[in-house]
Order: sequence, then structure tokens, then C-alpha cells
Amino acid sequence: MRRSLNEVIKLNEKQKKQLADEIRAFYLDVRGEEIGIIEERQVMDLFCQHLAPIVYNKALDDAMRWLKEQAENIETDYYLLYRDVQ
Repeated sequence: MRRSLNEVIKLNEKQKKQLADEIRAFYLDVRGEEIGIIEERQVMDLFCQHLAPIVYNKALDDAMRWLKEQAENIETDYYLLYRDVQ
């Protein structure tokens, strides 16, 4: 079942227009082809459906890795607060 762009990733109208402009420019610059609104939407839907979840999950993995590093730093900082007891 194909999901629409709005079911996969939420973009506001400005973002959709910017992405459509980038797709149109790519096709014109790289392939020398002019594409219409329907083709722009199909390419946008394709990438948002298949690429967006991969990028999203990668971002979550990166955030978790960063969070773990911060937690390790907090533990180190915590033990640095200990005073020598004699």
C-alpha cells in the first residue's frame, strides 16, 4: 500500500514548495528535462516514503549515541566532585 507524503512526513507548504523546486532544478540541471507538478509530487512522495524513514531512524540513532556520551560525561563529572577523605 502506498502512503501519501502527509502520512509519512509532515512538511509545511513552504517546505513542500522548496523541495519541489529542488527536484525540478535537479531534473533540469542534471538530466536536461523539464518535469511537471505531477512528476515533482511523485518523486517527492517516493523519497519521503522510502528515504525519510531511513534518515529519521539514523537521526534517532545519532541522538541516542549523543545522549549516551552525555550520560557518561555526567557520571565522570559526578565522581570528580568527590572529596578525598583521610
